[in-house]
Parts: sequence; structure tokens; C-alpha cells
Amino acid sequence: MGSDDIAGSAIPTGNTLDKYTTTNPVERRMMQGFFGAFDDLVDRARPTSVLEVGTGEGEVALRLKERFPAMPVAVPDLPDQDLQSRWGAAGLSGVVGSGTHLPFRSAAADLVMAIEVLEHVDDPAAVLRELVRASTSHLLVSVPREPVWRVGNMARGRYLSDLGNTPGHVQHWSRRGFVRQVAQVAEVVEVRAPLPWTMVLARVR
Repeated sequence: MGSDDIAGSAIPTGNTLDKYTTTNPVERRMMQGFFGAFDDLVDRARPTSVLEVGTGEGEVALRLKERFPAMPVAVPDLPDQDLQSRWGAAGLSGVVGSGTHLPFRSAAADLVMAIEVLEHVDDPAAVLRELVRASTSHLLVSVPREPVWRVGNMARGRYLSDLGNTPGHVQHWSRRGFVRQVAQVAEVVEVRAPLPWTMVLARVR
């Protein structure tokens, strides 16, 4: 899962891929809850095309491609040669772009997603407006839920010197606070809270 910053500059993104490949039984159960909520909300949106902003390693996009092989899934992210190689090897349609200036026309896809991205950006409101511009129908966005996320990190002995804050996380929301943030740009349809995340499906007005 990617991030957005000054064009091309590198920032730390903390534990990204590890949560997909973890062998820890507690973490695996958490990820099952995450993807269960994700699958349900995608099914409710019923997209025919998807744009995932900040796709990172492409785990979420690949899940969509496995479930819906014929559905176009585009995956923009910041410039990163390793990521671009992963996208190509996985057969993903990856392009370089920023969350505040997506290289897509308006109304480019039915469902536009930012999964574990907005906590990394300096101006989440601007990114959300750009997601709305690119969507014809729905947004699907998720972020870590605070303070649960930090407590969970500290319980696992991670990032103790930063009080459990994952490197690269510059925004922090409670469930209610994040729903309010999304509601400023779109009509909130459904909210899920698989521990320790908040996931929101919203309809473009």
C-alpha cells in the first residue's frame, strides 16, 4: 500500500507487505477480518472498473484480479522501480502518479480506492477530492484506527520509541473522525471497522 508526497521523494512506510505474509496467527486473523470487510464493500459497490491509488506491492489489486479476472484494475503509485517491476510481473496495469494529480481523466473508473494510503499524505482532503474526480460511482478508503493501531504496535513491541506510531504515518483518525473526513466529499454508504482499521464505502455525489 503506497503513499503520496512531494513528487518522487522517498518516505518511510513502515510495516506494509509484512501484514500480508505474516505467519502470526493473531495477525492472520486480523487480515482475514480486513479482507472480509473489503470483499463485502467491493461487492456492494458492484464495480465494472477499478482504480486503486497508492497500490504499493499490489496485494489488494491482485485480490481483485483473482475475484474478477475480466475487470480492468489500474494501479497508480509514486515512482519506484521495484514496485513497477512487481506490477509488471503480476500483470497489473501500473502507472506513475501522485494522489493529488492522478494521470487519469475525470470519471475514469466506477470504483476508486485508497487502501491504507491517506495516513501517509500531507493533505488527505486534496487526495479525497482527486479520488472523487476520478470516480463515476464509489470510493472505498481505509486507514488505521487510532489509538487502537498504536496500542497494537506497542503490544507487539514495534515502534516503541515513537509510541507505536508506524513510520510514515502523518495522519491519525478515530473511526468517527475518519468518517467525518470522507463525508466532506462523498455520501457515506457503509462503514466497517475490522480491528484495527476503519474502512468506508462512499458514493460520489
